[in-house]
Amino acid sequence: MRWTEQRERLRAILEGKACIHPASVFDPVSARIAADLGFELGMFAGSVASLTVLGAPDQTLITLTEFAAQARRICRAGTLPLLVDADHGYGNALNVMRTVEEIETAGVAALTIEDTVLPQAYGAGGAIKLTSIDEGVGKMKAALAARRDPRLAIVGRTSAMAVSGLEDALARGRAYAAAGVDALFFLGVRTRAQLEALAGECRIPIVLGGVGADLNDREFLGEHGVRISLQGHQPFMAAVAAVRETMKALREGTPPAKLANLASAQLMQQVSREADYARWGESFLGGPKK
Repeated sequence: MRWTEQRERLRAILEGKACIHPASVFDPVSARIAADLGFELGMFAGSVASLTVLGAPDQTLITLTEFAAQARRICRAGTLPLLVDADHGYGNALNVMRTVEEIETAGVAALTIEDTVLPQAYGAGGAIKLTSIDEGVGKMKAALAARRDPRLAIVGRTSAMAVSGLEDALARGRAYAAAGVDALFFLGVRTRAQLEALAGECRIPIVLGGVGADLNDREFLGEHGVRISLQGHQPFMAAVAAVRETMKALREGTPPAKLANLASAQLMQQVSREADYARWGESFLGGPKK
C-alpha cells in the first residue's frame, strides 16, 4: 500500500517516548517545506481547510469531499505523514464511516473525530456543546469499523476540558479508549496539574491542542504520555500576511524588482521539485540517446 510508510512513521511517534510538534500545513508546497525542514509530521486542521478552500471562518462550512480533496493533494505531494482534523465526522456515526473511507483513501496517516455538536445548532449563541458520551463512543466505534488499513490511526478528540471540566474529560477519555481508539486528543489543557490527572488515567498516547504556557515543555509532555502537541496554525497566517504585503506594495507602485522577502529561484525550484521533473523529462521526453 502506497501510504504504509507514512502510517508506520506516525505509529512510531505514538509508540515512542518523546513529544513532537507537527508542522501546520495547508497545501502541497507547505507540506514539502515542512518535510525539507525535518518535521516528523504534518497537521491539516479543519479551520485551516476552511480558510484555504473556502476563504471562510471555522464554522463547519467545508464539505467532506472538499476537505478530503485537499488532504489528498497534500499527501500526494511528498512523504510527510499527515494528521488531519476530521471535525465531527461530518454528521452522525454513519457519516463518520463515510468520512473515514474518504480520508483513508486520500492517504492520511491519522485522523481525529471529535464529540463537539457541529454545526452549531440554532439558538446555541456561540456556546460549544458536546454530544453525549454514548454518542461519542458510537462515533469512535464507527470510525474504527470503517477503516481498512489497521495502520491508519483513529484519534478520539474532545473539548471537554475547556467546556465541562476535568471530570468529564476523564470520563470521555476512558470511554473512547475503551472503544478502541489509538490515541486521545484533549483540547484546552492549560496546566500541568490537569495533564497529570489525564495522564494518570490514560493508557494510550495523548495529543494536545490549545495548551497553556505552563505546558510549553516537551520533556514534561513526553514524560506524561503526550506524543503530539500542536502549536497553532501560524504558517497559514504568515502566508496571508506576506501575500497582502506584497500585493499592497505592488498596488502602491513598488516595482516588482524591488519587492522584499520573495522566495529565491533556488527555493522555488526546491519546493516545486524541479530537478525531479527535469530528470523525468530527460528520461521520458528526451527521445533516443545519440
